[in-house]
Amino acid sequence: GTHTAMKSGMLAAEQVFADFSAHKHNTELVEYEYQLKQSWLWQELAMVRNIRPAFKYGLWPGLVYSAIDYILLRGKAPWTLSHHHDHKQLRASKHYQLIDYPKPDGKITFDRLSSVYISNTHHEENQPCHLKLNDPAVPIDFNLAMHAAPEQRYCPAGVYEITTEADGKQTLRINAQNCLHCKTCDIKDYQQNIRWLTPEGGGGPNYTSM
Repeated sequence: GTHTAMKSGMLAAEQVFADFSAHKHNTELVEYEYQLKQSWLWQELAMVRNIRPAFKYGLWPGLVYSAIDYILLRGKAPWTLSHHHDHKQLRASKHYQLIDYPKPDGKITFDRLSSVYISNTHHEENQPCHLKLNDPAVPIDFNLAMHAAPEQRYCPAGVYEITTEADGKQTLRINAQNCLHCKTCDIKDYQQNIRWLTPEGGGGPNYTSM
């Protein structure tokens, strides 16, 4: 989780500092991988390497296997299960019924934009959009046609919105100002058509209570 990312970032920063101290500019951080594999972080990741892939067989098989692998085998199983790409698990919308969720009551459940407001997310309005489309036609011609525009639902901040123009033409609107930098769209988009780039000026969520 966050601790793992912080440790990885610290190792990378230490290697960058070491390279600059040795006047090694514009070079690849070849020592970073070695330092990472020598750390406790690599050992912890190796111990749980089979947990997530096990759930591709279902919830209960995944839970049973996880208990055997982590508790009994202590993460030292002589095999490694293959991972699957999240975006390849998305099926066509015709296989499912539309879920009619109740409207948020403002007490237990809340609408997405209210939650985005609490995150203090902000991007400069005049900066280039940091969410890029490899092919602008894919959101309508494929995502909307085959999957009922899933980016409208898997994005937790309402960044992606299908709008209808006056002439009846449908387009994808990207509300980049709302982006929480979770990178769900970068990972989940079926066609891998969405690219999340680092926004200018350090914009994004500002969780003041963390």
